[in-house]
Amino acid sequence: MEDASASPDSLALVGDAATARVALSPLRRELLARLRVPGSASSLANALDMPRQKIGYHLRVLEEAGLIGPVGTRKRRGFTERLLEAKSDALLVDPMILGPANPDAVEKQDSFAAGYLVRTAAGIVREVSRMREAAAEEGSRLLTFTLEADIGFAAPKDIERFAGRIAESLAALAREFAPEPGRRIYRLTAAGHPAVGERAKSPGIN
Repeated sequence: MEDASASPDSLALVGDAATARVALSPLRRELLARLRVPGSASSLANALDMPRQKIGYHLRVLEEAGLIGPVGTRKRRGFTERLLEAKSDALLVDPMILGPANPDAVEKQDSFAAGYLVRTAAGIVREVSRMREAAAEEGSRLLTFTLEADIGFAAPKDIERFAGRIAESLAALAREFAPEPGRRIYRLTAAGHPAVGERAKSPGIN
């Protein structure tokens, strides 16, 4: 099982199915949200109006999964209670644990297949999250960049033409910044998908 600990105000990657099952039940998600500030089984039971024994059970499961940890104790009404706190502000479930492990299982591996885009995006989520946690442990900064733009197409053929222009530009840049000894290697991924929400009010492409 991967350690889900992370620095404050951060995301923690959940990289195995067992930990994801622990974290995703409604009650445990509520407990994790409330434990962004230290709390005890007693205080959580009072806040949720639930039996302390039931809350204690779920807290033990979360602690065994590495999602929460002890941060001290306090005296209350003649007894000492443990204070627990979530190890991150939010959890990010690795999309790859919910899909096929075999790349050949994706129906069609071409640059215009939605399945290929989803798999590529999932790989970015997994790799960057793990590198971010490693950098935080080392006390270093992970340098990344993100470029975004809204564009419009009148017909499906325009998408292919645009993708071809991007590929040509990327090839030229890749030659200029070619991987060489002594250089830190980066992976650049250019992807496009239909806009949603306020950005998707124009007619769709058929």
